[in-house]
Amino acid sequence: MSHEITRLLVAWSDGDRGALDKLVPIVQPELSRLARRYMARQQRGHTLQATAVINEVYLRLMEWRNLRWQDRAHFFGVSAQLMRRTLVDHARRQQRRKRGGDTIAISLDDAVLVSPERSADLVAVDEALDRLAAFDLRRSRIVELRFFGGLSVDETAEVLKTSPRTVKREWGLARAWLYCELSGKQSVDA
Repeated sequence: MSHEITRLLVAWSDGDRGALDKLVPIVQPELSRLARRYMARQQRGHTLQATAVINEVYLRLMEWRNLRWQDRAHFFGVSAQLMRRTLVDHARRQQRRKRGGDTIAISLDDAVLVSPERSADLVAVDEALDRLAAFDLRRSRIVELRFFGGLSVDETAEVLKTSPRTVKREWGLARAWLYCELSGKQSVDA
């Protein structure tokens, strides 16, 4: 299946619209799973649905006509970035509507956990990830892929072309740094 996705992505990059028509039904279940998994961590009453997130990802992907897809991992890595942008943009719009009032709170589940009891604001997480990326892009990408993209350790390793062991180690360090950053405690070196 991975080779078929890669073949279709390359054909789509080469301008074959038929390849996109064949690709969508293959990647749709995986994108839906990732979006549902992420949206399940949102607070009750969240106004954005998983289907809307996926539709926005597809719309944004269509805008990137000149992107050369490398493989399945590249596609899901880019999709994770687009999910992050979609969710953060939505959170910022909600904040503006409420004039700085109630922001969307998200709980980080056991797999993507900064602290078991802590609920973090989506915009604060996004801003913290930007600060992390300024000095450690790989750790920032790991958090983005795991948290916003819902990818497993193995899938994240595939996207980043590194070992699962490296992802686990970097993931732990990034979580510790994010915890300090989001809690206002003394920051640890990432």
